[in-house]
Amino acid sequence: MTFELLSPRQQLVQIMNRIYYGGMTTLSGGNLSIRDDDGSIWITPSAVDKGKLTPADIMHVLSDGTVEGLHRPSSELPFHRAIYQQRPDVRGIVHAHAPALVSFSIVRKKPDTRIIPQARRICGHVGYAPYALPGSEELGHNIAESFAKGNDVVLLENHGAVTCGQTLLAAFQRLETLDFCARTQMYAQALGKYSTLNDEQLSLFDKDDHLLPEYTPTARSSRERELRELMVDIVRRACQRQLMISTEGVVSARVDAESFLITPTALDRPSVVVDDMVLVKECQREAGKVPSRSVRLHDAIYRQHPRVQAIITAQAPYITAYAIAERSLDTKTIPESYIMLMDVPKLPYGSPYVEHQRIADSITPGTPVLLLQNDSVLISANSLLQAFDRLEVAEFTARSIIETASIGELKSIGDSEIDDLKRAFASLMG
Repeated sequence: MTFELLSPRQQLVQIMNRIYYGGMTTLSGGNLSIRDDDGSIWITPSAVDKGKLTPADIMHVLSDGTVEGLHRPSSELPFHRAIYQQRPDVRGIVHAHAPALVSFSIVRKKPDTRIIPQARRICGHVGYAPYALPGSEELGHNIAESFAKGNDVVLLENHGAVTCGQTLLAAFQRLETLDFCARTQMYAQALGKYSTLNDEQLSLFDKDDHLLPEYTPTARSSRERELRELMVDIVRRACQRQLMISTEGVVSARVDAESFLITPTALDRPSVVVDDMVLVKECQREAGKVPSRSVRLHDAIYRQHPRVQAIITAQAPYITAYAIAERSLDTKTIPESYIMLMDVPKLPYGSPYVEHQRIADSITPGTPVLLLQNDSVLISANSLLQAFDRLEVAEFTARSIIETASIGELKSIGDSEIDDLKRAFASLMG
């Protein structure tokens, strides 16, 4: 079922599950709300285990102040009310204590949403609210004042973050994206200097050349149906493993010499189903569906490389830290890393939007993985499972190196040992 068709109670429970099990809040922390058509507010309860929240636990606060439900409404109800009063367009609010966002709030700095173009488009400018007592009218005033300036994302001094949207899902996606930016920025800073995007660079993301001519498929092969199922599994698993978030990440798979499947644009990744996948044939899209903005890039790679059967582009936080940092990724850490990834070059920003052929030319049997500056990691492979395996290995490798800094200096595998790996595992590396 489409998320927006769920009842407010179900929406609040589902989003709280994503926040809690995604590690962005604790058992007692965070609160969510939805403003209904009649002006009443549905809100999460106070002092109830967020990891076991049920629809019956959700509180309903009527416009006259009457409270309906089994518990007390969240103690932060005052700031939810204050935001709704200031922003008639807002229908959903999310507040959480994600560790990375708390880190920024306690050093009193704001995460930079200009590290990748999608993040800036989703979050916009990050507002700031001075500290005040939790649950107080003063805190509500401070937060609402920042939202009144047009911000959809506000960092709370020594507290966490609040996001809003025309739907609860949109508000959650802003929180999730801001948390991604915070984590990625911290990891990149551990590597040294990193780059952000200016307005001209950000505007490249707005190209709409993914709106291919439409056609109506006449038949569905068994291979296509199997690939649709596997793609759903890969996307959902990537979200569970924090290799993708709900607004970022693309998966495609070759069906035959003339066609491939690709994930759609602007779809909530954890909710993806088999029918959402878009069949692309000879630069035409399946009627009634809109493919990922990366569709022309994936098409260029499939056309040039008949051996490539699957492609993933993703913004997992540790590997994306290398995409925005000046430092290059050293894959000579453990045998698996080099065997699966080999050398990983970085292409300049803008390549996915205007230089499709350059990216296709950069993929070789010895370079199946590319870093796209201030954008993503691009994985090519002989199968969807191999592509996903490479994505996991890329993220684990980047994480291992970044976390090494606190315990000692990285010592890479030597050249002679790399030569031994190339000889012993040639079939896996070519």
